[in-house]
Amino acid sequence: MTVCVFASSSSRIDNEYEAAAANLGKRLAQSNLNVVYGGGGIGLMGKLADAVIENHGRITGVIPSFMIDEGWDHSGVSEMIVTSDMGERKKRMFELADAIVALPGGVGTLEELTEAMTLKQLGLYKGPIIILNTLNFYKSLIDFLGHMVSGNFLRYEHRGMWEIAESAEDVMNILAKKEGWLHDPRSIAKI
Repeated sequence: MTVCVFASSSSRIDNEYEAAAANLGKRLAQSNLNVVYGGGGIGLMGKLADAVIENHGRITGVIPSFMIDEGWDHSGVSEMIVTSDMGERKKRMFELADAIVALPGGVGTLEELTEAMTLKQLGLYKGPIIILNTLNFYKSLIDFLGHMVSGNFLRYEHRGMWEIAESAEDVMNILAKKEGWLHDPRSIAKI
């Protein structure tokens, strides 16, 4: 199984977020799961990659060439897929993913997470989407998704597209469940 992890590249965040990213990387590596991520060398991306590498796991970075030119790539990741732009990067990451985990992050992470939900809603992605809610980071988003459901912008059934994890252990437990969401998501895509 290949787990795609979306995460912050900020190096100015609380250490607890970094510890959670490192713990997830360690657990993914120890479980012999392949990891795909955005290729960055700092922030939660860097901590995740460091932990996977330190625990002899398999990790693939996917990064646009301009980020390499800026020196934002992780020098220790041996398999780095270089793309021409951000759209190609995201498309490639989705193509490789059997499961998606969103760690805390900024607008880039939010955009990746919500696109994963859109793809799943339309039946174009079928794997799990797991939101790692470290320090209750995603509380407002989770509440807003509930607001979308209560306002009929999403169906009640759409709440099953994502799962909330409070720890790396929760993520691993969710990944271990072999259950899907809907056999035919398009049957309820139209509101």
